[in-house]
Amino acid sequence: MNRLFLDVHALQTVPPSNLNRDDAGSPKSAIYGGVPRARVSSQAWKRAIRTYFSDEKLLEPNELGVRTKRVAELLARRITAMEPSLPHGDALVLASEVVRTATGSKLEVPRRSASSAKESHSAAPELKYLLFLSERQLDGLAELAIEGAADIKKYLKGAKARAKEIADTHHSVDIALFGRMVADSSDINVGAAVQVAHAISVHQVQSESDYYTAIDDCNTEAEPGAGMIGTVEFNSATLYRYATLNVQQLHRNLVVGACASNEPNITARRATEAFVHGFVASLPTGKINAFGHHTLPDAVIVKLRTTRPISFVPAFEEAVGESRGYVKHACDRLATYVPSLERAYGEGGSSRSWVLRVGPATESLSPIGIEVESLDSLITVIGQAVTDHVECYA
Repeated sequence: MNRLFLDVHALQTVPPSNLNRDDAGSPKSAIYGGVPRARVSSQAWKRAIRTYFSDEKLLEPNELGVRTKRVAELLARRITAMEPSLPHGDALVLASEVVRTATGSKLEVPRRSASSAKESHSAAPELKYLLFLSERQLDGLAELAIEGAADIKKYLKGAKARAKEIADTHHSVDIALFGRMVADSSDINVGAAVQVAHAISVHQVQSESDYYTAIDDCNTEAEPGAGMIGTVEFNSATLYRYATLNVQQLHRNLVVGACASNEPNITARRATEAFVHGFVASLPTGKINAFGHHTLPDAVIVKLRTTRPISFVPAFEEAVGESRGYVKHACDRLATYVPSLERAYGEGGSSRSWVLRVGPATESLSPIGIEVESLDSLITVIGQAVTDHVECYA
């Protein structure tokens, strides 16, 4: 299959908020073009996308994965659900052995658990890092554990290859998109099909501090003061967001193992549509109860390229100045920069473009691509374009 990259660009304005905090609780920031910008890390937005998949039911539970250090406990519960006659303690031993064999990972009982016998998971060994497994992989490993329950160590000596195969096939959509790194067993790593850039403001930003007080409801008239006081930092910004999807890598990640087992694989189209929807509509929830920063992008540009991914962030290397808002000026920057870039590097002929926009401030983006009226329309047309490409070259 020939290369195909799907670039998604978005301009999104967020009001006073603290979407993504640093170790001091301040909104994350970056210096770009010599001035401070608001920043939201790629990790924060990828987490928001994964959460959006399940919260909005864009994908079925068996199309998603779980990322946790407590994989032994998780697998043990699955084993007892499949085979209720097995005590939880025995299931935990089976799960630990299967995880070690399938992933090469070391499990240890954490100190906090070893000293807290009252906790239900107190004796459960954990990994030192998060392990990403799909629902179908967990089911397969649970079945393997039950089969070898009589003498799991002896059984796994002959079933090691099968255990590794289970862990390296039937990838969920989120694993296929965002990849998986297993420090102790690189042979079951999954190359990410998606790269997400850190979102940065198109303009200079300085964080502010909100001094707040909270009244104790049980205060008497003789106690008029606040029950507590504090401060929280925040900023507001028009963000440039960017992500790119390698459709070829996504297709490869999804068909691994599915064809060999004669099971229907999750299609690249379904995964692509879920990703575009999730990237555009998701939102990190840091301090969301305090700020209620629920917004959607003012403009979305999608490019399908057969050459290489291209971010448009250099359009904002010179910070947009203060002049009655930033959205219109940011759109004007893109309307000038994108055609110039593609003309200079001959990229125009190798791409297809679509634009979803809201309001008159975004009108200058109309010539950049085919305008679509809704997010649903954008998702459908992109899904069909990906399907056509995969079917032609698969």
